[in-house]
Amino acid sequence: MESPEDILKGALLLERRGKALYEASAAGTSNPGVRELFLTLAQEEGRHIEVLAQAFVSLARTGKFEPGVLGEVPPVAERVLGAVRTEVEAASHEAAALYAAMALEERAVAYYTEAEAKSSGEARRLYGWLARWERSHLDLLTALDQDLKQRIWFDQKFWPF
Repeated sequence: MESPEDILKGALLLERRGKALYEASAAGTSNPGVRELFLTLAQEEGRHIEVLAQAFVSLARTGKFEPGVLGEVPPVAERVLGAVRTEVEAASHEAAALYAAMALEERAVAYYTEAEAKSSGEARRLYGWLARWERSHLDLLTALDQDLKQRIWFDQKFWPF
């Protein structure tokens, strides 16, 4: 069975990978709306890193799992969703980055859901909070992917009639 420290290390690695993906995706696009979406997601992953690092330091120093104030899960990047929906092209770098981000977020949701089930107390609360936040990222990216698919099907006349 994984120790609390091992779970935190895995979580920190997962968040750093997500932040790196979002920062690279933001740097690789010339589209302002898509850049803002990726930068917002990178910033949120940075917040996750801060909370996890605080919990790790607390656990290492005191033996207690204290992530600090978690707050409410914010409504992710809904403010940029409308603009992004029409700006991503099907075969673009942005579309590929969105697809990769969906896989990363799916993994994060699964990781935190499993960690929550294995934990208790403050650790359980932290992992549940992270699972909900990552789920909101996944829901946003899935909505974008579904919109993109519909546009592709319409543009390519994939309809059966």
